[in-house]
Amino acid sequence: MTRRFAACLVLTCLCCLAGDATKLLAQGLLVDVSSERRIRLPRPIPQPEPNPDRYKIEELQIRANLVDQVARVQVSQTFVNTGSRQMEVCFVFPLPYDGAIDRLTLLVDGKEYPAELLPADKAREMYESIVRKNKDPALLEWVGTGMFKTSVFPVPPGARRAVTLRYTQICRMTQGLTDFLFPLSTAKYTSDAVEKVDIRVSIESEHDIKNVYSPTHSVDIKRPDDRHAIVHYERKNDIPSSDFRLFYDVGKEKVGARVISYRPDDDEEGYFLLLATPEIDTDEDEHPRKTVVFVVDRSGSMSGEKIEQAKGALKFVLNNLREGDLFNVVAYDSEVESFRPELQRYDDETRQAALGFVEGLYAGGSTNIDGALTSALTQLQDDDRPNYVIFLTDGLPTTGERNETKIVANAREHNDVRARVFAFGVGYDVNSRLLDKLVRENFGQSDYVRPDEDIEASVSRLYNRIGAPVMTDVEIAFDLEGVRPEDGTPVNRVYPSDLHDLFAGEQLVMVGRYRKSGDAKVKISGRVGDRREKFDFPAELVEESRDETNGFVQRLWAVRRVGEIIDELDLKGQNEELVNELVRLATKNGILTPYTSFIADENRDRDDLARLGREAGERTELLLQLSEGQSAFEQRRAKALYRQSDLPSLEAAPAGADAFGGFGGRARTFFYDAVEGKPVAVNTVRTVGSKTFFVKDGRWIDSAVSSEQSQAAKPVERYSREYFDLVSRHGKEVAKYLAIDDPVVIKLGDTVYTW
Repeated sequence: MTRRFAACLVLTCLCCLAGDATKLLAQGLLVDVSSERRIRLPRPIPQPEPNPDRYKIEELQIRANLVDQVARVQVSQTFVNTGSRQMEVCFVFPLPYDGAIDRLTLLVDGKEYPAELLPADKAREMYESIVRKNKDPALLEWVGTGMFKTSVFPVPPGARRAVTLRYTQICRMTQGLTDFLFPLSTAKYTSDAVEKVDIRVSIESEHDIKNVYSPTHSVDIKRPDDRHAIVHYERKNDIPSSDFRLFYDVGKEKVGARVISYRPDDDEEGYFLLLATPEIDTDEDEHPRKTVVFVVDRSGSMSGEKIEQAKGALKFVLNNLREGDLFNVVAYDSEVESFRPELQRYDDETRQAALGFVEGLYAGGSTNIDGALTSALTQLQDDDRPNYVIFLTDGLPTTGERNETKIVANAREHNDVRARVFAFGVGYDVNSRLLDKLVRENFGQSDYVRPDEDIEASVSRLYNRIGAPVMTDVEIAFDLEGVRPEDGTPVNRVYPSDLHDLFAGEQLVMVGRYRKSGDAKVKISGRVGDRREKFDFPAELVEESRDETNGFVQRLWAVRRVGEIIDELDLKGQNEELVNELVRLATKNGILTPYTSFIADENRDRDDLARLGREAGERTELLLQLSEGQSAFEQRRAKALYRQSDLPSLEAAPAGADAFGGFGGRARTFFYDAVEGKPVAVNTVRTVGSKTFFVKDGRWIDSAVSSEQSQAAKPVERYSREYFDLVSRHGKEVAKYLAIDDPVVIKLGDTVYTW
């Protein structure tokens, strides 16, 4: 006879008032609350035998409408009892902040369920009781919160239950940005991957919406007008492992900017993130007239589908230029041919003629890269307007000048107007080092298109970014109160370091370090049309951060710094100091690259930085020896991901994989192995909150803990009173570390603990 058991489906809604953390959790957790059985939360990992007490989350759909600081949210969830026993479940909602939620409604299969409010102390007793009985620390993520508890309802084996939660919340403000946070991580407690995660957030404002940014997920942002934005995120067969977070702000300025600062240790330099977004719908007459020269490879290797895709890319650019722009098309094989001998003013007549020129292109002959670049750059004479060269090649220079150093030097010499050169390397036969050197010396970026990818799609994405410059020749400066000119700049190591233009619809994401804290003024200046304009914005560089809410800023800076180091080593040669810095950053922040992946080896001594530095030096030396071929192509493509990272796109794991938090000691971190040309799962490194943990002797060891400290760590018995009281002693941030299943060694304050 099947024994019935009682369980709680925990739906956590952690919301905020201004100045407090904003969270909403509406993912179900089935937790046994009977006195007879011990049932741990399910994990989507292979089970040694069928578990009669399993469930899966089939679909999560989140719809949010944000108006000013008020969020109206509806969460719909479908879950299935995949076990063999009937479940008696209730819903529980931990609420850390009084008054944060209004009009909360819970429906189960269309029937509304009442909820009882439990104060934080009663909720904590319930959490601790369940955790102790089931020997499952997962619920400790919510220790210290109050909760709503609903009445019980049954879920027979194989049955589905559709749960809908509606509520209104007030979102907090983070340094001028409205902060909407929706943690998805509880959805990892499910027997299988979630078939569909669908999040759509609509933003409305009485004032112009400026910056819209997610530091956690690669979202699609559509902005139909100045005062509306639609943010969408969708994944299938996914195991959510990081919280969904969204920032936005409003303003009346032509350029909107905000700064988020984070300083975990007042003895070290802080980190900042600058978001800057120009006005979306500037009058056409306000847009600076630009010059675009498209340089396309038509050598024999481009024959077939590649030349057709390249022609499609050319046509896209030609059909999207603006009246008054100047343009030309340079096609090259062993010979160099231009659409017209000089730049043409864009109108319907010249557009149609250029389209005809493109239609007549065919592939054949050798590759005269130097001649093509010289022809394009010497046509550019007016430095009062933005100038762009879109350069496309699929091979090596085989005629004319073939020395990569001389080709780069010639291009730099002929670039009298500081034109930005954007290079596309198509396929594995390109000299990827040449392209990276070329764009570094000519203020641009390189992009690499694999043989199975569409050239037209890649070029179209670029042109959609640069098609409408709003402000050119951009300069950004920080003025900090009390800092004199002779004290030097208050910020340093800023990335991107080669900022030049801001474009309509594009958002600048800049990171850096700061030496001194205090109230600051950010000055953004540049050319708008035919005049120079300057905008000032207030900012706060905090003296010390009280929690890890903005810890993502540190990791974002570290990833971009790693990309810059690899680029320096690649283009300028070996440098022992840079290699050692690469190892330190990778170890501290858990950043795995083809040159630092060895730190994930649990047999390595991560305290021996000298040895690790030598090994990293040997691996980066291999990059210097490669200029062409698939390995060189993939390594430089991966390097660009680090340099331009906004974190979500870089760290996105394959569908169904848990990239960050992991479950039950089976956490996985993914990095792109550029040598192999594929993502690689690493089970010995995990990032939780702002900390990185490595596996050593079966324990997750905090990267801030040395081998000597690990040996002397203070033991704490798991599930003891002292174990639970760590939250009270060190703050709620500790809760996420207590929720790690396996043995842990961690530094909290000045003490190293182990449990």
